[in-house]
Amino acid sequence: MQDDAPAYPVGLRLQGRRVVVIGGGQVAQRRLPALVSAGADIVLVSPGVTPSVEAMATAGELRWEARPYRDGDLEGAWYALVASTDAAANAAASAEAEARRVWCVRSDDAEAATAWTPATGRTEGVTVAVLTGRDPRRSAAVRDAVVAGLRDGSLVAPQHRARTAGVALVGGGPGDPDLITVRGRRLLAEADVVIADRLGPRDLLDELPPHVEVIDAAKIPYGRAMAQEAINTALIEHAKAGKAVVRLKGGDPYVFGRGMEEAEALAAEGIPVTVVPGISSSISVPGAAGIPVTHRGVAHEFTVVSGHVAPDDPRSLVDWAALARLRGTLVLLMAVERIGAIADTLVAGGRSADTPVAVVQEGTTAAQRRVDATLGTVARTVAEAGVRPPAVVVIGDVVTVARRG
Repeated sequence: MQDDAPAYPVGLRLQGRRVVVIGGGQVAQRRLPALVSAGADIVLVSPGVTPSVEAMATAGELRWEARPYRDGDLEGAWYALVASTDAAANAAASAEAEARRVWCVRSDDAEAATAWTPATGRTEGVTVAVLTGRDPRRSAAVRDAVVAGLRDGSLVAPQHRARTAGVALVGGGPGDPDLITVRGRRLLAEADVVIADRLGPRDLLDELPPHVEVIDAAKIPYGRAMAQEAINTALIEHAKAGKAVVRLKGGDPYVFGRGMEEAEALAAEGIPVTVVPGISSSISVPGAAGIPVTHRGVAHEFTVVSGHVAPDDPRSLVDWAALARLRGTLVLLMAVERIGAIADTLVAGGRSADTPVAVVQEGTTAAQRRVDATLGTVARTVAEAGVRPPAVVVIGDVVTVARRG
């Protein structure tokens, strides 16, 4: 008789409890990691296993008994997974599970099982389990949609338990809103206050709920104080007010983003800090413009340099003479306004004036454009093309790799 009653969902707590798996093939290989994560005391019965399952046994994550199933194997079990290629053994194990009142999943005959395995996903302490009767592909599709929504913040599930106030330093990536990490996007969706840089993915701010306070870091009033000090103060004040604060930055917080200065200021006040790395524009913007920063036979290294001060500025910490002697790729950030002086210094240090250069303005966004030149012509080319920040400068033979291909 076909049973159309829906399955009753329940979460099994298997830590330290005996779980028996019959069969060591691909099905077992897929199911075992979740059982291991649940802390189950796993006994696997199978004459042979896949290399991955054998590695789990070698690592002590389960006990493997290299033999066929025999009656009595389910004694003391709380849960059984029957997944061998022996139909008779599967039927016998299923019958033993029924007799012993052990919940049993069967990979070969779901109708004969007393339990079904849902399509399961996990993110940030939430387990999503989906059952759609006899349509496992639909279960997996619904699971994937829910988990993806929770991860990227498009599906918001507010936490009703008290949250610990703090600050998340989130790297927003190079500008394209799709290039922020899923964790960064989720934290944005959970924020009470967002303090954003102008180079962050601004399009994401429109997605925030109306109660979220968005503060433009460039417009924080700071009088005689340094802008960074004012930003630090704002982060501290909002966090101490019990708010969940996101400091949204362009690129990565620790790549010329002053992230550590903010983390140190918050730590000094006893405020918890979460750092979410972001995709740095030093790699992503050249990639978006078709330039690999390394390429076999062309460049075995790349160096990322800040060009916010000129080479002859006493504040500069860069050894430009050493950079001129390198054979690999140079990637310059914040260098548009000083590109002429930088190019002259590199040529004076021995880099050929014919070295290819590409300047990519507003990379990964709809306004992206690329201007090509050489070290000898880049200053004039940038001026004539009206290139303005933000832009990434790439110097080296990798600039012409795509053209040679």
